[in-house]
Amino acid sequence: MDALYTAVATANGREGRAVSSDGLLDLPLAHPPVLGGDGRGTNPEQLFAAGYAACFASAMGVIARQERIDVSEVSVTAEVSLGKDAADGGFGLAVVMRAEFPDHLQGEAGRALLEKTHAFCPYSKATRGNIAVELVVE
Repeated sequence: MDALYTAVATANGREGRAVSSDGLLDLPLAHPPVLGGDGRGTNPEQLFAAGYAACFASAMGVIARQERIDVSEVSVTAEVSLGKDAADGGFGLAVVMRAEFPDHLQGEAGRALLEKTHAFCPYSKATRGNIAVELVVE
């Protein structure tokens, strides 16, 4: 692959900081309270959810333009869950990708757009076969 852009970020664990090479991203990291942390920072799951939702919404825009579909009122929410991986006793991720569609994209039209977006989105391609992703039309 010929890279069009390369993002670079450095982190020093779940209790520390995440910083991008250009300094635009500079965030404290912390375990969420439900996992025993103080919650005074973001966490990798939140960062992944934000990135995946943004990428998915952008990919949907590309597909929608090709098909002349108005997605100006669509919002995309990624729910990233961290849980135990029964296969090795470690941890794993699962994603629920929710697309809130206006009336003209309810039913099969919205489902078709969601499926095409999932096939096209770079994050979806990267996670395919590795992370369970459930697609939900709202």
